[in-house]
Amino acid sequence: MNFMASKQPENSLLGPEADSQRTLYPYVTGTSVVALKYKDGILMAADMGGSYGSTLRYKSVERMKPIGKHSLLGASGEISDFQEILHYLDELILYDNMWDDGNSLGPKEVHNYLTRVMYNRRNKFNPLWNSLVLGGVKNGQKYLGTVSMIGVNFEDNHVATGFGNHLARPILRQEWHENLSFEDGVRLLEKCMRVLLYRDRSAINKLQIAKITEEGMTISQPYSLKTYWEFSAFANPAQGAVGSW
Repeated sequence: MNFMASKQPENSLLGPEADSQRTLYPYVTGTSVVALKYKDGILMAADMGGSYGSTLRYKSVERMKPIGKHSLLGASGEISDFQEILHYLDELILYDNMWDDGNSLGPKEVHNYLTRVMYNRRNKFNPLWNSLVLGGVKNGQKYLGTVSMIGVNFEDNHVATGFGNHLARPILRQEWHENLSFEDGVRLLEKCMRVLLYRDRSAINKLQIAKITEEGMTISQPYSLKTYWEFSAFANPAQGAVGSW
């Protein structure tokens, strides 16, 4: 009997074309993003650290970017995946501008787009390893939402990612109110970022605060917070702990 070797189709699962790459775990990551609505718009804060594993390798990573005319995006998680998301959004905004119809995408539309992108990549078992915060103002309407790496999303008056979900949100729930001024909003964000700096090993004392209103968007120059490290609990944090060395 004459056995003939069958040729594998180009899209065969056994062929080299089927090789694919996945983000199995993040390499260079950023930590928490915290954002809130205030009287005139949206305020967002993030530090500039980029951790390579547990090593604070990079100290000047910008994790907040303007999106179109009305939106501001902040991201924690894998920095390269954040850059990929920015490429997607550049194409989206360019396509929208090509219509030249006098309209432009608002923050709600951009947030909905991001929820679909993140959920789509999750379903392909190739997620973008980020938690995103999207805020903006259009036609006098303030919008603030978040989306996780698997597409879980919601809108709220204040949001946070990473450790901020556990450490900053309780502070925001207690102190946030609708008529928050710009100065009070900045102070509240700084309070949250200071707590995160004390408690999150991936946080660094170099942050930016971004503001977006109907008039436009500004991102502050990097600066540091005043800190106090002489608390007795910091001197010997394991004192009195059961089973500690």
